[in-house]
Order: sequence, then C-alpha cells, then structure tokens
Amino acid sequence: MPIDRVEPQYFGAGPALLPTDVLKQASADLINFNDIGLGIGEISHRSKDATKVIEDSKQHLKQLMSIPDDYEVFFIQGGGTTGFSSIASNMAAAYLGKTGEMAPGGYLVSGSWSEKAYEEAQRLHIPSKVLFNSKDFNENGKYQDIPEESLWEDKIKNSKFSYVYLCENETVHGIEWPSLPKCITERDDIELVADLSSDILSREIDVTKYGVIMAGAQKNIGLAGLTVYIIKKSILKNIEKATDEQLQEFGIPITPIASYYPTVVKNNSAYNTIPIFTLHVMDLVFKHLIAKGGVPAQQKENEKKAQLLYAALDSHSDFYNLPVAKRVRSNMNAVFTLKDSSLDEKFLKEAEAIKLIGLKGHRSVGGFRASIYNALSVQTVENLAKFISKFAEENA
Repeated sequence: MPIDRVEPQYFGAGPALLPTDVLKQASADLINFNDIGLGIGEISHRSKDATKVIEDSKQHLKQLMSIPDDYEVFFIQGGGTTGFSSIASNMAAAYLGKTGEMAPGGYLVSGSWSEKAYEEAQRLHIPSKVLFNSKDFNENGKYQDIPEESLWEDKIKNSKFSYVYLCENETVHGIEWPSLPKCITERDDIELVADLSSDILSREIDVTKYGVIMAGAQKNIGLAGLTVYIIKKSILKNIEKATDEQLQEFGIPITPIASYYPTVVKNNSAYNTIPIFTLHVMDLVFKHLIAKGGVPAQQKENEKKAQLLYAALDSHSDFYNLPVAKRVRSNMNAVFTLKDSSLDEKFLKEAEAIKLIGLKGHRSVGGFRASIYNALSVQTVENLAKFISKFAEENA
C-alpha cells in the first residue's frame, strides 16, 4: 500500500514532527538504500555508502549555517543529556590543555535544561558555578525571563572561566535568548558553549560567536538518538594537550572514549557504530531545508507562525495567561495557561476533536505548550490560533 498520511497537526515538544516528504524517502531507504539491495540501517557504518552519508550531512549543515573552515562538525550518539557531561569534561580538559590551570565553567541558568546541565557538571565534580539563575530575578521564583546583562555581567568581569554555557531555547518554559550576551562574546578568553537542540536551523546565527554548539536531533532536525556538535578546531587541539596525569592532578574526570571529541572527529564520527539511519534522516531534513530556501526562508516562516500564535493569545489576555516576558518568548515553544484551570480538559478535548494534538504542557509546569518547530506549517498554526480565539469567546 502507498506510504502517505494526512498532514499531522502535532505540537509535541519532542520527539517532534518531521516533514512527510522526508519520512517517505526515509521509509524507502530503510528497505533499499541507493539500490544496493540493503536498507540504510543494515549497512556497515564504515562502508563507502555510510561514509558518504556522514560527509554529506556535514557539508549540508555547513552550507545551511555558513560554518567556517576553522570549525569541525561531528555526531555523537545520545541527546542533550549526553552533551551535558561530554561538554563539561571536554571543555575542562581544553582549558587545562591551553593554560595549564583550571577555571570553573560558568552556567547561565534560564530554565530546566540549563539547570540540568549545571547539575551534571557538579555531579561529575567538574569545577562550575552559576553566573545567574533567572528564577532569582522573579518574585514568584519561576522561570519567566532572562535578566538584563547589566544585572549579572560583574560576575564575568576580571574572572576566568573554562567556558560559559547557555541553553538558547528552553523548551519546558518557553524562553528563548533574543541575542547572545556581549559580555561573553566580546571576550577572546571565554568560549561560549550553547545547547541549540530546539532552535537549531530555525533562525540565522553567527557561528563564529560560539566555541561549541550542541544540538540533539529530535526536536527540530531529526530523530532521537543522535546529537550534532559544531566546535572550533582550536578547542579540539587544546583538549588533546591535557594529559591524563594533569586531569587526575586537578580532579577532572577523564572523558569516556565514545564522547572524547578528538577521537570522535579523527574517526569521522564512526569510532563506534553511528546510528546511520538516524543520521540519514537528519541529512534528508537538511536537504529539505536547502530546497526550501535555507535558514533565511525558514526563519521568515517561523516568525510568521509565532506572530500568529502569540497574537491570538494576547488578544484574549483576560482568558489566557502567558507567563513569559514578551522579549524572551520562544518562537519554538509557546507556553500558556487558562485563567480558569477547570477548563483545561475541555480545551484539550475540543482541540483534539479537530486534530490539534500534543498541546499538553510539560508535567513539571502544567498548562499548555505549542511547539511550532520548522516542520509545522503556517496553516496548522493558523488553525490553532483560530481555535484559541474561538475557545476563549465561547467560554469567557
């Protein structure tokens, strides 16, 4: 039977919606890839066909993000949580290799994912400190805003850090950095490390502002199980300079070989068995986006979707509550609640009746969340915006 589907109106935060055309091609390739008589998931990860998938994925991402030649792209199994530990240990080693001394990693905590990243560094006993926790700047102690740079930049001045970490888009709380902090990007001696798992390729960025970019695939660019890394080549060299004896002397854990960045890069992301089908799906997404007009075209579409959704919610401010400050509202994850929570189940039931699904908020915060990643169409967001207005008018 033909492989097809009615286009889903799915707002789940991840694993998230993928373009149907991508899934159709992936399903065919899972049976017979490039007419070799084997499926993409059956071939050796060191075969010519697999190597081409790896190289093509890297080149297409470099094209989409205008990644300079002094940066390396590679892939590691796992998601953001794997990245929390690998970033902390590799970046601590890089600083030690470069300077011969140790400095803490600084964490800008704007939501639950950056908080978890800090907690993992602490658990591994890697020197680290919180430069700010945005909850401390809100009267209700919740994640709703990012403090102005002037309120915390003194913690950066005249201090050494092995890296500074931020999560650019916090999916749980619907908070997105509108711009990078200048007090970090304007310093040559601090490497900015960013988790872009949920907003990679959603808008144009300047890769040269970052030391390391980490992005799990399952929210905006692919399937769960694989993470893309973009890193300065100079950082890779510095990691290698740190000896095991030095790391032991400073009490820094030695990075497991499968997530030791120099080894992964030297083996073209195939030191161990890379999930090549997962990477192939990611590359199909990259090619889909290139054909669409690249990141500038996608950004324009995403801005339109966010405007439609937030306009509908704001126009019924007596009915809906939007907890996030306007200047840091996420274009990927819109969170909101009903002022009358007794209507919550009715809202979900009526939304699902017209095939608007995946709107329930994260279990830790409740309410509702509409994740409007790249694959979600403008028409689908228009349908949600109309329902939001209709529901408010009928239940006010």
